[in-house]
Amino acid sequence: MRPATQRLAPADEANLVLDHAGQVNVFLVAALLAPGGFLAPDGTADIAALRAVLRERIAELPALRKSAVQAGRRHHWIEAIPDLEHHIRAVEPVDGLTGLGDRCAELMGQPLAGEGPLWEILVVPGATAGGLGVVLRIHHAVADGMTAAIIVQRLFDPGEPGESPLNQPPVRRPAETPRRHPRNDPRSTLRRLGTGLNRIRKTLWGQGVGRTVLLGERSAHHGVAFEIEALETAVRPRGATVNDALLAASAAGFRAALLAAGEPVPAWLPVSEPVALRRRGTAGNQVGVMLVRLPLGEPDPDERLRLIAAQTRDEKLRARDQGTLEFMRGPIGARVMDHLARRQHLVGGFVTNVPGPKGAFLLAGAPVTALWPVAVLAGNVRLGVAAVSYAGNLCCGIHFDASNVPGDVFARAMGEELARLGR
Repeated sequence: MRPATQRLAPADEANLVLDHAGQVNVFLVAALLAPGGFLAPDGTADIAALRAVLRERIAELPALRKSAVQAGRRHHWIEAIPDLEHHIRAVEPVDGLTGLGDRCAELMGQPLAGEGPLWEILVVPGATAGGLGVVLRIHHAVADGMTAAIIVQRLFDPGEPGESPLNQPPVRRPAETPRRHPRNDPRSTLRRLGTGLNRIRKTLWGQGVGRTVLLGERSAHHGVAFEIEALETAVRPRGATVNDALLAASAAGFRAALLAAGEPVPAWLPVSEPVALRRRGTAGNQVGVMLVRLPLGEPDPDERLRLIAAQTRDEKLRARDQGTLEFMRGPIGARVMDHLARRQHLVGGFVTNVPGPKGAFLLAGAPVTALWPVAVLAGNVRLGVAAVSYAGNLCCGIHFDASNVPGDVFARAMGEELARLGR
């Protein structure tokens, strides 16, 4: 019987376009596990037991049971039974958390192997004393950050993580009021058209960032560093969100990295941040984009946080109202975007904040003690930050071009700022 087929949504097809030599469009999640369930007290993993548990959950996740095949100029998803011997496997041990970061850095430059479903789960011994690491890689054509978070949550033991964020409305600050822009309102349509043309203009000709070590042709030498800090109870009383604090800490990191590279620090550095949209249709990628100008020239950390919060309060709503970035609404635009992104000076970095669970995870009975996302670098951007809230902490993965950017300096300065904000 011929497997069922479904044409890729245009935004998902666009993300296939962005996966090519020198740019691997694969989202990664790294975790640390303590003994329990499939993981024995001495740190020995029973991979067969892990596969047995996950086999049942994968059967309930259509996103992990499909493969992309070309049909004419476009691609279709076909039903594909994943080979769990390949998709869930143990890899060579590493030396502690630093070794796990190094392994993740290597993986960010490696395409997913094989012709089956576009994901894999790697068990990494040695990532933590008495436990191990687990790495999930999933292609961006399958899932954006929000969808990937839901897939991760459903792979872990049911009943532990709390409510899924998938069907939850965007969280608003108390001061925010919903904007009413009916889709059939001509004024709303004209306004969105104008905003879309302005975004295209900025993408084509934006020059918000000068010549800098942060932009340029990327080397094949990736670097990944992890940071973790509790933030929510500290920043909410200041009228800011955890995401605002993430951006403020990123500003401290960018400032330190530029100083270490011997470059002048600009007063403002524009960065790009995805914004989750309400789920509609079958597309795995449903995100808007907002630009945030990080105040690198502001010496007072609290004022930096205030300036960022003042921007995101409105920009997040605008991004949600405008929807998917125009160039990422289909494969043709994505090809144009891919070409332009190698020369762009609109943004100096990427920042991503993925929704996390309300509680803590177990994986096949093994407690998950920490969790970090690592996002893709694209175009000429050499540094990006991804974060997820997990078990009361903000867990940040910093991905950088290790041959050109002092990513260790960025990570250290960002960690110090996270700790300060947490206090």
